[in-house]
Amino acid sequence: MARRGYIFTNKAESKKGIMSSFFGVLSLVSLILAVYLAFLRDGNVPVRYGVAGGLCLLFSLAGLILGVLAKLEEDKFYLFAWLGIVLNLLTLLGIAFILYAGVYGL
Repeated sequence: MARRGYIFTNKAESKKGIMSSFFGVLSLVSLILAVYLAFLRDGNVPVRYGVAGGLCLLFSLAGLILGVLAKLEEDKFYLFAWLGIVLNLLTLLGIAFILYAGVYGL
């Protein structure tokens, strides 16, 4: 009898973790796109790029909170929770770097 590797469990992915991952992907892609478009315009950008960066900040904060809450749930799979935490932290670090570069002129 060969073992097939089936695992019978009642665990499921957390909905908060899935939303956290969605917010992370959305905010990271939007931030990268806004920075790329600003680079193409040589820094002469309309206000909407700044608004997009602000919305990325809000979405990544909400996604980070959802990811942490999803990680605290019991009897769940944590793949999307960890993915959401990492993506949202990358977005927050990107925004922090942009602000640091703007203040200190990198």
